[in-house]
Amino acid sequence: MRTLICEWLLGEGYAVQALPAQGASGGADADLVIVDVPDLRGGGADTVRAVRAGYPRAALIGLSTRLGRSLHSDSNPARALGLRRLVAKPCARGELLQAVADTLGTAH
Repeated sequence: MRTLICEWLLGEGYAVQALPAQGASGGADADLVIVDVPDLRGGGADTVRAVRAGYPRAALIGLSTRLGRSLHSDSNPARALGLRRLVAKPCARGELLQAVADTLGTAH
């Protein structure tokens, strides 16, 4: 899925760097980080906190197989995790690109 998401984003002109969860640190000047959220509670919150620590200024979008549909930042699960969007996985190309554009405030 990571490769496919990178292809989608690169195809829209975004600069992309794919990192495994273990490499998600360094405080890079990323505008956006898309993070896999395997669990919407304990483990997922820990994952999001770790990514937030590595990229404190970046907006975060979560991807999770635990959702029936994607959620905006005003939803309880997204808000509890500190995410701008929580996207159901698997997702369609257009759904992910719209979440990215909405989060970054761009018209893609």
